[in-house]
Amino acid sequence: MPAPAEKPVTVTLGKMGRLARRLVEEGRYASVSEVMRAGLRALEREEAALDELIKEKVAEALADPRPPIPMEQVFADLHERHVKRMTS
Repeated sequence: MPAPAEKPVTVTLGKMGRLARRLVEEGRYASVSEVMRAGLRALEREEAALDELIKEKVAEALADPRPPIPMEQVFADLHERHVKRMTS
């Protein structure tokens, strides 16, 4: 049994609509729908890359042999830096 067809979605692009239409006029895409699909695929790739980066950073942090710094100390240090920057 074939998958049911997706219902059409109406999207207001605002200023981005001009870009989408220009890309179609330039022949880079066949339709604004194609531009939207390409944009969503790019967003999906970007989010996957960010997820991977976050996982790497968490793994690095967990593997760091240095002792953890208490949260209160981190905030105190940040506050001190901020005060110094504001008074300099």
